[in-house]
Amino acid sequence: MKIVQLFLYVFLSTSSFGQFHTALSRSELGVMIGGTSYIGELNPYAPYKGVNLAGGILYRYNVHSRMSVRLNFLYGNLEGDDANSKIAINKERNLNFKTDIFEFAGGVEFNYFPFQLGHKKYKGTMYVLAEVGVFKMNPKTIYNDSEIELQPLGTEGQGTSLNSKKSYRLTQLTVPIGVGAKISMGKRASLNFEIGLRKTFTDYIDDVSSSIYVDPAALALENGSLAATLSNRSGRLYGQRGDSANKDWYMFGGMMLTVSLGDPKKCAFRN
Repeated sequence: MKIVQLFLYVFLSTSSFGQFHTALSRSELGVMIGGTSYIGELNPYAPYKGVNLAGGILYRYNVHSRMSVRLNFLYGNLEGDDANSKIAINKERNLNFKTDIFEFAGGVEFNYFPFQLGHKKYKGTMYVLAEVGVFKMNPKTIYNDSEIELQPLGTEGQGTSLNSKKSYRLTQLTVPIGVGAKISMGKRASLNFEIGLRKTFTDYIDDVSSSIYVDPAALALENGSLAATLSNRSGRLYGQRGDSANKDWYMFGGMMLTVSLGDPKKCAFRN
């Protein structure tokens, strides 16, 4: 009986170790570096403008040669400024913003071709990416050489009798979708190139949404003179402020270097 117990103990211990080793062999850890940009009221047509340096880390688990599960954290900056617009009415609006972006997302990669680190035949592929995540923002503007947070001001009358909406949340959902390519760099590393859009469910990355300006005098009474001033910097009482029909987007493009946490050869896939 003791011999049987000893055998089961050794077998289970070896099995658990084997599963752990396999998990490591299918796992990759890496860094991301590239740029982020924004699409919204203050930059509606040129996402390649206002690109800022961004970076992050990622974890990838290779379920199969055609599919991987992935988690990633991204930090970047977004900005927009009417001063850079070629549209006269937007330039006259005279609004600007910038915000840090902290994104955490997870999802799947689907490879066009079989891929495995260190494999002589399956060493490169294109892929598509689909994820779900959250991001944190905090839109700010520059006024009189000072950086001012916009959300607490309620520049469109949020949280007052002038607007039925409450203050928008600084943490929001995001759906990253993208395409990329990866190539094997030796036995345990891969180099990736990726570009992806971030679908969001907020129109306030830039603090601009409502199509009309609220009454500045009434806004000053409820939210203060600074809120009224930053709500309308055009000098006009009437005009279009934003476009509530469309949500804001942002994007990331860059490269990633990943390294296997184990020996990929010890978990060869069947293709």
